[in-house]
Amino acid sequence: MTPIESPLREQNALTPQLYVLQLRQDDPKKCTAAKLVRFGLAKPLYKVKQVPVNCLTLNPFAPTSVLNKDQVQALKYGLVAIDCSWERVQTTFSARLPGKNVKLPTLLPSNPVNYAKPNKLSSLEALAASLFIMGFREQVSQLLSMFKWGPYFLTLNAQPLEAYASATDEEQLVSLESEFF
Repeated sequence: MTPIESPLREQNALTPQLYVLQLRQDDPKKCTAAKLVRFGLAKPLYKVKQVPVNCLTLNPFAPTSVLNKDQVQALKYGLVAIDCSWERVQTTFSARLPGKNVKLPTLLPSNPVNYAKPNKLSSLEALAASLFIMGFREQVSQLLSMFKWGPYFLTLNAQPLEAYASATDEEQLVSLESEFF
């Protein structure tokens, strides 16, 4: 196995390749994305040019949300999280990012840095939420189990995540989101 191959891909070929664009703006000891890369669960990217052209790119300012139907594109081209500091999020996402840019509906983080602050998810939580909504639940559990606070993310967001995963279009997802938040 090469360092960039994911053990998850070996176990189940029907899971998306995860990528993390590492901008190195956070403390590497607390960085969830860095840990995913260290354990071979995500492939690191260091420049925007390396982001696969047709992937799903998580962008909190995207005009549309991730939906269950995005699973086909994620399987074929991968899912990318942009690992940056929340203090620099406006600047980071003001640039055009490759791929189909999608945002997550409102969720509460369980990470100790931004606990319960709506939408201030770590890269790990953002990837896990996207995978959950698209129906890749086994992969979600494995990712979240890497941190002692990780599984609590599912508990904290159980009802919204289930509802979001059932949404068939953007309009329905927005309606569901307003019910919870």
